[in-house]
Amino acid sequence: MSIAGGFDQAIINGQSIHCTAIQIFTKSNRQWAARPIEPSQVEQFISAQKASNIKTVVAHASYLINLGSSNPETIEKSRQALAIELQRCDTLAIPYLVLHPGSGLGGNPQDALKQIASLIDEIIEETKPKCMILLENMAGQGSALCSKFEQLAELRQLSRHKRSLGFCFDTCHAFAAGYDLRNENTYHALWHEFDTTIGIEHLKIIHLNDSKKELGACRDRHEDIGQGLIGLEGFALLMNDKKLFDVPKILETPRDTLEDYARNMQVLNSLLTKETKKLLGL
Repeated sequence: MSIAGGFDQAIINGQSIHCTAIQIFTKSNRQWAARPIEPSQVEQFISAQKASNIKTVVAHASYLINLGSSNPETIEKSRQALAIELQRCDTLAIPYLVLHPGSGLGGNPQDALKQIASLIDEIIEETKPKCMILLENMAGQGSALCSKFEQLAELRQLSRHKRSLGFCFDTCHAFAAGYDLRNENTYHALWHEFDTTIGIEHLKIIHLNDSKKELGACRDRHEDIGQGLIGLEGFALLMNDKKLFDVPKILETPRDTLEDYARNMQVLNSLLTKETKKLLGL
């Protein structure tokens, strides 16, 4: 949801299409700079959420942040930017900040992972945030790290502040990285691997996106639900998976009008079985 017109407008727009969870950027996602948040904006935002049916608000960190960079200037800008984003989340009482872990350090992923974990630790120690950082699985495009569950798990393992780190699972990214959600066997195998490698209890948010590109293509190209190569069966399995009922789910489908999101939500809701609806009290 866009924050154009004020942070509270994201809540109002989300409520208008019956969202119970939304994601926002707390600042421009394509700029390093951030305007200070005024106390009146905080009050309006928190009041709007309390008056709505939106139970969860999650923020997404700027796409510019790359803690795995080999460029000292980029590292320092990324470090400062993440610290500011955590502070902004705390100001707005947002519990989760989704972060793309970063791209490789001179072709050595192990060194990059160590650097990212170390910088995250420094930032957490500096800001002492209430907000939890959620490391997002990536598509494996270019030198991007953490397309595989093992690297995500290693990042958390390397950190001194594991309680401040959780995970965001993106369906398009997973599919692009070679994890198949399309049938019952591969779907359950995927989540078994996630649980044994990362721990399902650390999963806090799911991004629901179909994929324009084929399985294992390492291309991050989102598509509307059921219009891509994952297809409806994979999303039906996910929407009716009891262990994921309580995990908030966010759409990042490519067309971003309220009508587009409402349509995708209707598709997802249509996949719910009678048993699931009964269990959820719908």
